[in-house]
Amino acid sequence: MVNKIRRLFRPVLGVALFILIWHLLTLGNKRTDIPGPWLTLQGLFELFRQGILVKNIVASVFRVAWGFLLATLIGIPLGVGLGRFPELNQLFNPPVQLLRPISPIAWLPIATLLFGPVRWFEPSDVAAIFLIFLSSFFTITTATASAIATVDQKFLRSASNFGVKGVALVTDVLLPASLPQILTGLRLALGISWVVVVAAEMLGVQSGLGYQVNDARNNLRYDLVVAAMVLIGLIGLVLDTMMRALEERALRRRGILRR
Repeated sequence: MVNKIRRLFRPVLGVALFILIWHLLTLGNKRTDIPGPWLTLQGLFELFRQGILVKNIVASVFRVAWGFLLATLIGIPLGVGLGRFPELNQLFNPPVQLLRPISPIAWLPIATLLFGPVRWFEPSDVAAIFLIFLSSFFTITTATASAIATVDQKFLRSASNFGVKGVALVTDVLLPASLPQILTGLRLALGISWVVVVAAEMLGVQSGLGYQVNDARNNLRYDLVVAAMVLIGLIGLVLDTMMRALEERALRRRGILRR
C-alpha cells in the first residue's frame, strides 16, 4: 500500500512542480502572450462551452483510429512474413527501409492529389488517415519482423516435434512468443500516429486538434493554442498508458514481468 502511494505521489508532485514553474514564468502575461495555467484552463472551458472541443477531439481520434487500425491489419501479417521467410525479407525489406525514413508530412501533397471524395469520408479525412497509416505501418512492420526473426529456436523445435506448422505455427507459437515486442512496436506507432495527425490537421484539414491550434494562432488567441496543446498531450498520455497496460499484461502472462 505504501509503495502504491509513493508511486502515485511522485507523478503528482512532478506535475505540480511543472505547473508551478509554468505559473511563475508566465506571471502577469496576457492572452496575447504565452498564457499561464489559469488562462489556459479558462481557454479549455471556453472551447468546451462552444462545443468545439468535443468535435475536434472526435475528429482527431477518428482519423488516428482508422489509420492505426489499417496499419496494424496490414503491418503485422507482413512483418510476420518478413521475419519468418528470409527470401520474402530480401524481396520486400529494401523498399520498406527506403520509404520508412520519409516523413509522413512530406506525403501530404501527394495524398491530397490521390484521394478525392470517398463514401463515408471527407477527402481531407482520407488524406489524413493515409498519412497516419504510413506513420504507423513501417514501425509496426519493422517491429513485428524483428520480433518474429528473434523467436527462440527451442519454441520452433518443440513445435516441429509436435507437428505444428502453417497457420497454427504462427498463431500458437510465433505470435505468442513475440507478442511483447510487437506490442512495444504498436505502442511506439500509436504515439507517432498521434503526433502526425496533429501536424496533418495543421496543414490540410478543417477540423481536429491540430486545426484548432492553427486557427487559434491565426486569431492571436494563444490561450487557446496552449489549451489545445495541453489537451493533445493529455490524450497522448492516455493512449500511451493504455498501450503500456496491454504490454505489461502480456509480459505478466509470459512470466517476464512480476506482479
